[in-house]
Amino acid sequence: MSKKENKAEQTAPEQQEPVEKTEAQAETQAGQPESEAQTKAEAQNDSADPLLKELESLKDQVAQQEDKYLRLAAEYDNYRRRTAKEKDSIWNDAKADAAQAFLPVYDNLERALKQDTADEAFKKGVEMTMTQLKTVLEKLGITEIPALGQTFDPNLHNAVMHVEDENFGENTVCDVFQAGFMLGDKVIRFAMVKVAN
Repeated sequence: MSKKENKAEQTAPEQQEPVEKTEAQAETQAGQPESEAQTKAEAQNDSADPLLKELESLKDQVAQQEDKYLRLAAEYDNYRRRTAKEKDSIWNDAKADAAQAFLPVYDNLERALKQDTADEAFKKGVEMTMTQLKTVLEKLGITEIPALGQTFDPNLHNAVMHVEDENFGENTVCDVFQAGFMLGDKVIRFAMVKVAN
């Protein structure tokens, strides 16, 4: 072999080796970034997982607190309504009790007005007292139960006598012995009446 051929042979394998090394290096280098990218992605996922878990935990806590707040607000609203209703009931009961204490006075004034008297000043005084008592009762929301000429209602009237009378219709109140009173829908005292059959 000549020197030239020998050089060519030596040169060729040398040139081939670096090419092969370059490909191997390229594969190694290409593999390294992939594993680094995977490692980075895994690291991000690992760091993101606790953050996501914490975020979900905080969302649950906020939802629980909101639910507690809504329940508390509803309970307070119910409490406010209940106490207002109880207060009204207590006030109405107090008014009814006070009115019941004055009803015998009303009855006596009514009897006095039905009596004949020659003293006009006395009669006028009784009428004025009766008018004033009715005004006070009306201011308290207490009204007289209509009875005379009305159809008998056991929820409002107390029938103490029954009579046969053709002048009145059947089951009609023909006489009132004692006036009845009510406060709103609550009966304070039933009207004592005579009913025609």
